Amino acid sequence: MDKQFVAIAIDGPSGAGKSTIAKLLAKELAFVYVDTGALYRTVGLAALRAGVDPKDAPAVEALLPTVQVELTYQDGTQKVLLNGEDVGDRIRTPEASMAASAVSAIPEVRRFLFHVQQDMALTHNVIMDGRDIGTVVLPDAQIKIFLSATAEDRAQRRYEELCQKGIATTYDEVLADMKQRDYNDSHRAAAPLRPAEDAVMIDTTGNTLEQSVELMKNLVKERLNGCCGK
Repeated sequence: MDKQFVAIAIDGPSGAGKSTIAKLLAKELAFVYVDTGALYRTVGLAALRAGVDPKDAPAVEALLPTVQVELTYQDGTQKVLLNGEDVGDRIRTPEASMAASAVSAIPEVRRFLFHVQQDMALTHNVIMDGRDIGTVVLPDAQIKIFLSATAEDRAQRRYEELCQKGIATTYDEVLADMKQRDYNDSHRAAAPLRPAEDAVMIDTTGNTLEQSVELMKNLVKERLNGCCGK
């Protein structure tokens, strides 16, 4: 990775608040935010739309040549495009979440998206969040953080988020999906969810969003001053 740019890798399980916190930190630091989970959700959505079982690796691999995934920025806001269509809202459903978990276990999908993620870090100061950023995508990132919270805490946050968007579900359904995704992500053969050896561990259980953001902001600024002279 080109050392003239700074990379901050934030990993952790689904619903830990990675994306929300990373977006706010990126704005505070004037970094580019890269939502890698959105990329996998978009491939998962493409599979669902094509009537392909996201767990069927050969079928998903056969679909990839017809899939174009892009991250663009319009008025400072990240947009996720699937074959030119903004699918930002459509990829946040529980179905898309489970599809993302399934396709992310397919090595060919990970290779398909790998260069999209790395190219951003070669040309920008980035904050990138996902499942394997510090371990696989950006192993040389100057700052690595593993963000976690209990499954119950994360499920409550996700349930409230879905309710606000008008998506019909129950807390029990969200919790069950959360636990299943945790299992899938940590037991997959390709790049399983785990902390990088040099990652800072942060548990946000019981924290408000403001408390978590302040904790992360202080940590990142301290680390930037120490490693990068920022």
